[in-house]
Amino acid sequence: MQTLVEDFLQYLRHERGQAEHTQRTYAALLGKFTTWAATHQITDWHAVELRHLMEFLRYERLRPLADAPANSTRRLSSESVYLEIAALRAFYRFAENEKKLPANIAENLSLPRRWKRLPKALSHAEIKQLLAPELPETPENLCTQAILELAYASGLRLAELKNLRLEQLHLEAGFLNVIGKGNKERVVPVGKTAVTAIQHYLAAGRPKLVTPKSPAAVFLTRRSTPFASVTLWKRIKDRVRRAGVERNLTPHMLRHSFATHLLEYGADLRVIQELLGHATISTTEVYTHVTGHRLREIHQKFHPRA
Repeated sequence: MQTLVEDFLQYLRHERGQAEHTQRTYAALLGKFTTWAATHQITDWHAVELRHLMEFLRYERLRPLADAPANSTRRLSSESVYLEIAALRAFYRFAENEKKLPANIAENLSLPRRWKRLPKALSHAEIKQLLAPELPETPENLCTQAILELAYASGLRLAELKNLRLEQLHLEAGFLNVIGKGNKERVVPVGKTAVTAIQHYLAAGRPKLVTPKSPAAVFLTRRSTPFASVTLWKRIKDRVRRAGVERNLTPHMLRHSFATHLLEYGADLRVIQELLGHATISTTEVYTHVTGHRLREIHQKFHPRA
């Protein structure tokens, strides 16, 4: 069964150009099913029936969470179940199209209602606090400063930041080329403050981190290697703690702040969609709910008859 899963992952990687994170997610979700199938003496995808998929999903909904206490009543969220069904449907669609399996039995699985979570953004005061330059100006601090300034100035994803290469920078012209999800390229403007931070890092920080074996990645660790996602996020979290920002920052929060603040200052939603690299406007529309909530807060606070 794992061989067919590997074929599917190769298809995602080479033909669909899916991001590495997406590939790992699909691998983990399908791995859960193949592990469950093995415990039920199912060793071939041809032997899997719709009832097996239903039994697996029921088992997933009812099982205790792996990291929960023994007496916990917490169960898998509808969001997680949604992802598992989506993974099975994508896998079976591939298998049927490639004539690996005779039919797509997963197409009959209905997706649960998916609640949209409102993105959390930092306030303007928190952004100012976080982006205050840190002393002394070590190569690591300059690197972190450039990462944070760019993340907030351009709304890049974590993967886009860590994969950014020198040839993608066009700082004199004030923009950079970004390779986003699905290997889609987009042009993103960079503000003057972020350009200054990056140039300062490239002049005074990166030369002390680079070695003859270092790749052309813009941002390097103190070991002269590109950042892994976990390492980059730990670097940002450490900086948040030292800056005294008490919010529980998530990997997307600077990106959310970028989009929310643009919308608050009157940017067009279609422009924000292009800057973020969203395939559809519906993904970007979630920010209108955030700004609507913000407008109500301002109205209640300052209007004499609110």
